[in-house]
Amino acid sequence: MSKQTYRVCLCFSRRFKLAVAEAPEEIKALFNQYSENGIMTDNHLHRFLIEVQKQEKATLEDAQAIVESLKHLALFHRKGLNLEAFFKYLFGDNNPPLDLKLGAHHDMTAPLSHYFIHTGHNSYLTGNQLSSDCSDVPIINALKKGVRVIELDIWPNSDKDDVEVLHGRYTVVVLMLESLIWVLNDVTLTTPVQLIKCLRSIKEHAFTASEFPVVITLEDHLTPDLQSKVSQMVTQTFGDTLFLPGSECLKEFPSPESLKRRIIISTKPPKEYLEAKEIKDKESDSQKGNAAPDEEAWGKEILNLKGHIPVDDKNEMDEDDNNAEEDPGEGDHKLPHDIAPEYKRLIAIPAGKPKGGLEECLKVDPDNVRRLSLSEQQLEDAAETHGKEIVRFTQRNILRVYPKGIRVNSSNYNPLIGWMHGAQMVAFNMQGYGRSLWMMQGMFRANGGCGFVKKPDFLLKSGPHGEVFDPKAKLPVQKTLKVKIYMGEGWYYDFHHTHFDAYSPPDFYVRVGIAGVPADTGMKKTKTLEDNWIPAWDEEFEFPLTVPELALLRIEVHEYDMSEKDDFGGQTCLPVRELREGIRAIPLHDRKGNKYNSVKLLVRLGFV
Repeated sequence: MSKQTYRVCLCFSRRFKLAVAEAPEEIKALFNQYSENGIMTDNHLHRFLIEVQKQEKATLEDAQAIVESLKHLALFHRKGLNLEAFFKYLFGDNNPPLDLKLGAHHDMTAPLSHYFIHTGHNSYLTGNQLSSDCSDVPIINALKKGVRVIELDIWPNSDKDDVEVLHGRYTVVVLMLESLIWVLNDVTLTTPVQLIKCLRSIKEHAFTASEFPVVITLEDHLTPDLQSKVSQMVTQTFGDTLFLPGSECLKEFPSPESLKRRIIISTKPPKEYLEAKEIKDKESDSQKGNAAPDEEAWGKEILNLKGHIPVDDKNEMDEDDNNAEEDPGEGDHKLPHDIAPEYKRLIAIPAGKPKGGLEECLKVDPDNVRRLSLSEQQLEDAAETHGKEIVRFTQRNILRVYPKGIRVNSSNYNPLIGWMHGAQMVAFNMQGYGRSLWMMQGMFRANGGCGFVKKPDFLLKSGPHGEVFDPKAKLPVQKTLKVKIYMGEGWYYDFHHTHFDAYSPPDFYVRVGIAGVPADTGMKKTKTLEDNWIPAWDEEFEFPLTVPELALLRIEVHEYDMSEKDDFGGQTCLPVRELREGIRAIPLHDRKGNKYNSVKLLVRLGFV
């Protein structure tokens, strides 16, 4: 055992032994049950995989492969696994809580509108929405993480002869010294990046993480001449990988399977830009003020569809949003009437808001499909009065939801409001972090992380009398998820030894719960274990689920601090619909969603 020295009161030192991880009593009992004379053979392990791990399709060859994978360990026994090797297998990298096979779990032959799609917002920004640099680097990072929808805001350069990507021009209200108000019209502090550079980076990295299609949504502020230039850039850059729908409107979207390794352009047809901002000022007036902090959405429970939640305990990360005007939308109302026909030909997924209010926006055309964009605030308001109409619209058409413009610090919002109404493109600021983004990452760990997650059947089908899923309806419990937290390890190796406490080993506890529809959402907490780098909580929790298809298992580890804010020790979110039952090793991630090298929990998962 290694020893660790901590200085206490600057007068003397306390020495703590770093214990070796030891199998919990329940693991020891299971080993005894599925072994003979202290050895678990291939046949024993095969039976364990079927009966305890609920892997009904597991074969004897699967068990033999696990045993073979442990042969390099000095503790390996030639006849099979001893207790220590068995424990190493359970707590190792080859026993994850999800099946990681890419795109193999869901039917990928349905129309695009039948999937939740991993979607970025202002994908080119490196930081906040007002003054951060524009770059192709965030686009590359997003594509490498499986994001399938990239948003580009395209503007003329200063000489009006080329196209740049930068964040749109705002009317910004700045409050100074609580008394002086400055109004800055038509400003942006973001430095631009050339469009061609972004397009080339998309081409190079589009299919690194997934072969399924990448959609580029364009917020277009160009003249017809520059639209023609964009058309040439796009066709020359992407060539045969570009999906062109032809001259006729699509009656139904193609499937992700049929669009593998294809690039798709989505924006408003040029003539529609002329009316794009008619209602914008009225909409933005209702959104001024402070946005709900990103972290609120995951503190305790979602109390209503709008995501107004009581602030949680001192573990919540403060993210105060400033004031700015609503996102300009997808187009510029100053465009001339002339249009570039070759540019219009590129648009495979047409977008736009019809005149006539919400009822017109949500009308379903049996002979045409399209994309509609709403801000998070617009969706919340629409959900109050037209929830079922939104669900019906998204059965055939695509709904994109984006953060309201006052989130200038690139915070995010509650994605489940969009998902429970069938919204396919819930657009997020991927360059930030926080609980909302952890939920987004958790949802798209489903289906092997390919960026497309098949929507539950209840969001895709209507009843015999045309009825659809009602997000507000009170539903019975379908199943109960049982989560037993055995223990954790790895912090000693991934963190500096005085990171959590300068004077003693850390005092860890786990928060575990569900993000889902309001009835299913909530968090619970283990006891705090003092002075232990390898805490063993051995606590079980139950979560009744009314809509398990939309539920995400949330896990966070914190280190208790009596005098200050508790320290962060890792997190993960996992789609409940794809959890593997049994005893699993769950890797934890940092605030940005990057997996730690060593930190993980040993957990037992099951449904009743």
